[in-house]
Amino acid sequence: MTTHYEAQLVPLNAEKIGSAAYGHASFDIDGDTLTIKIDMHGTPANTEHWEHFHGFPDGKQALIATAAQDANGDGFVDLPETEPVSGTTMVPFDDAPEKMDIPHDRYPVADANGDFSYEQKVPLSELSKNFKSSFNDEELQLDKRVIYIHGTDPELTIPDTVQGMVGHFDQHVTLPIATGQIEAID
Repeated sequence: MTTHYEAQLVPLNAEKIGSAAYGHASFDIDGDTLTIKIDMHGTPANTEHWEHFHGFPDGKQALIATAAQDANGDGFVDLPETEPVSGTTMVPFDDAPEKMDIPHDRYPVADANGDFSYEQKVPLSELSKNFKSSFNDEELQLDKRVIYIHGTDPELTIPDTVQGMVGHFDQHVTLPIATGQIEAID
């Protein structure tokens, strides 16, 4: 029996980045395989887009960020401003989500129209083991998580008040551009 989850992704920071990213994500668990599919449109073109699910390590329900999370009033909702409602970055949607290796450059790149599709089959037992190791024996609990799509044009002028540097990756890489609540589907 397959367990199915979905998320509708809506724009975040669209007024500031000049595009309104939107899309759809699905997660299907069948035995030891988690199949992740994400289709995005309206993202900054020819740009790599980090994508993850975020949540709280204690299993608290994560919610999507909105303009209301712009705590410093600079007009941008940056990565740290999402944390009070969405929690922390947990699982990357890259070439090997089960490894839970987040800061790197192996994420999807949008085409010239700002579209991209992502599909990955993930060994659920390995992902669960690494997730529990990273988050104090917490379960994946997809229906308590939210998705973020990140990344804007590296030439976009953003104020110094926008935070989110991760390693050598700057705020252009980590700025959230779309988000969605993951929900269980019967």
